[in-house]
Amino acid sequence: MKTLRDLFRDYRFCFSFGVLVVILILAFMSFISPYDPTLWNVVPKDLKPSDKYLLGTDANGQDIFWQATFAVRNSLIISLIAGFVSRVIAIIVGMVAGYKGGWVDRVLMFIGDSLLVIPLFLITVMLAMLVRQFMNLVVLGLMLSVFGWAWDARLIRSVILTLREREFTKTAVLSGTGTIKLVLNEYMPFAMPLIFSTLINNIAWAIGLEITLAILGLVNLNIPTLGTMLNWALFYQSILLGRWWWILTPVVLSLFLFIALYWLSVSISEYLDPRTRIQRVGA
Repeated sequence: MKTLRDLFRDYRFCFSFGVLVVILILAFMSFISPYDPTLWNVVPKDLKPSDKYLLGTDANGQDIFWQATFAVRNSLIISLIAGFVSRVIAIIVGMVAGYKGGWVDRVLMFIGDSLLVIPLFLITVMLAMLVRQFMNLVVLGLMLSVFGWAWDARLIRSVILTLREREFTKTAVLSGTGTIKLVLNEYMPFAMPLIFSTLINNIAWAIGLEITLAILGLVNLNIPTLGTMLNWALFYQSILLGRWWWILTPVVLSLFLFIALYWLSVSISEYLDPRTRIQRVGA
């Protein structure tokens, strides 16, 4: 409870928490939608927002509000798959490389550094073109996770390198503590703030890349996401035709989601940072 009270004193956390609660409510509302998100012409086309259609309708004959609920849910699914799978890879690679050192460290960091120096966006676009016919939420999430771990693994490795040289590591090794137990019980608590902050940042990165791929038409446009909603709005020239309710819905949702995730990462990272914790205690 004290932790929550401290966090809610930060306006960034309050804003992020409120936005994410609204986003999650929208995502869960998709399960009670009266419309099938893959069907067209289920409502009159190009209607402005009203009591019956809260965010209006689009040129495909779909209710924009209910499409937005599916879009938010699917974008979150993609980003969570990408975030959690890439965290698993980053944790394993970073901790093994940092603890083992030697040729194991060199090989793993060579693989990670290779992903950092290649033109990642172009590789992602080419890979998306190759698997486009098999593209769904899980495939896209896994594809993004393959490219989202390298930098974070290097950060985790740097933490493990410093922990490996501390006295408690030598004491644990001399007392017969196994490697897995040492890593989970001793190293993981130190790395958790970094892991958590990089998870949030990776989720935001995955959402942004999904939107980019969707605008380029490299995903299944029949699956509603924030990116595909934006793609259809641009395709039907909603800006030129003055259908502001159509184009603004995915733009505003994406903007608020990015800001909320960024401020959530910053506020929690500062709270978990031992230096800022000492400052709070001193204050």
